[in-house]
Amino acid sequence: MTRTKKPGMRARGGRVAVIGVLGLASVTLAAVPAFAKGNVDITAPRTAQAGKTITVTAHGGDDSAGYLHQLCLEENGFGEGWHQETCSAAVEGDARVTAQGTAARRGDLEFRAVLYGLTSRNDQHPVRLHASDVATVHVR
Repeated sequence: MTRTKKPGMRARGGRVAVIGVLGLASVTLAAVPAFAKGNVDITAPRTAQAGKTITVTAHGGDDSAGYLHQLCLEENGFGEGWHQETCSAAVEGDARVTAQGTAARRGDLEFRAVLYGLTSRNDQHPVRLHASDVATVHVR
């Protein structure tokens, strides 16, 4: 038997190159983080009268697997700093929350919604996933 083609460095070098490229591609794909998509929207009136009811609603969700979602409304007004007004129940899909209150004096109130991820309904260490833009209500 005679060989018509000699296996040499060229053939082995091609195989090594292909294996190296495939290995590099698999490492690169494993190292790229997967970004979860989500959003939080807030709705509030632009102006309100002092003593009248202000209704603020928010809804949001995230496609991160393994998390329950809880949406909280936060308020900043009259030099008090940001504090939580109310939170929704922990749910598996999109979360919604509504807060109603009255402003006793004139000025600007700022509201934002923050979406938290929880591993269980009793999770003591929630992960902040997303926050909405600030919605400002001018109380006159």
